[in-house]
Amino acid sequence: MKTISIDNLKESSIRVRERVIRMAARGGCFIGAALSCADILLYLYKVFLNVKKDNLNSPDRDYFFLSKGHVVSVLYSVFVEIGILNEKRLENHLSTNDYIYWQPNTNINGIEFHSGSLGHLLSIACGVAEDIKLRKGKNKVVVMLGDGELNEGSNWEAILYAGSRKLNNLIAIVDRNKLQANVETDKLIKLEPLNNKFRAFGWEVRKTDGNNFEKIHNTFSLLPKNIFKPIVIIADTVRGKGIPTIESRVDKWFAQLTTQEAEELIEELHKSKK
Repeated sequence: MKTISIDNLKESSIRVRERVIRMAARGGCFIGAALSCADILLYLYKVFLNVKKDNLNSPDRDYFFLSKGHVVSVLYSVFVEIGILNEKRLENHLSTNDYIYWQPNTNINGIEFHSGSLGHLLSIACGVAEDIKLRKGKNKVVVMLGDGELNEGSNWEAILYAGSRKLNNLIAIVDRNKLQANVETDKLIKLEPLNNKFRAFGWEVRKTDGNNFEKIHNTFSLLPKNIFKPIVIIADTVRGKGIPTIESRVDKWFAQLTTQEAEELIEELHKSKK
């Protein structure tokens, strides 16, 4: 695991959020859902994952799968931050001349697998983790899920499989912002007690504040090394985190902003960090 500076991560997170806001003014994006997981994604690529510009095709790299693919705007913004993606390409959002749009596309360097229809990438991650174990590799496999996405039965099949196969090279992260589209997650289908459900399926469970870099770092630093089970990190987050006027709002899952609205949100973002 790389060394970290919390202050540097916080500064990076402001730039990451700025890019998401600007993409919301280029045809719209899933801004609220993206901002909830911005800090976790930034931490993963800056600190935890062995993924960088010069090893994207190396068999020794780690693997990350964004199962809640509709928040790819924040993943691309993180890619810019670590040098995988040129920032100018974000101006091509929704252009027919590029592959930058609302879902991950494998034509973009760093995207391991396309996603869009929810509930599939945990199964893909299980397959990759199984292959790595068969090859006696040391790669980590990390997949991010939305909490609303856990309504998909395919996820629970994969959770059962991973626990049964003791895939201890697999880490799932649940972005627990407690909202899906325009409804509270547990008012649609009750998920709790989520930690006990994962434990019953054979997983090691950790919880953290997914919008606090100190707590994120403590959680990842203390992950057990010699266990024979997959790990899930349930990250409590806030939809729209960083912009108080849109935080926890069901109507800000997706937003199509004007240029002026975007600039106003960016101004609010900078004021709120003080």
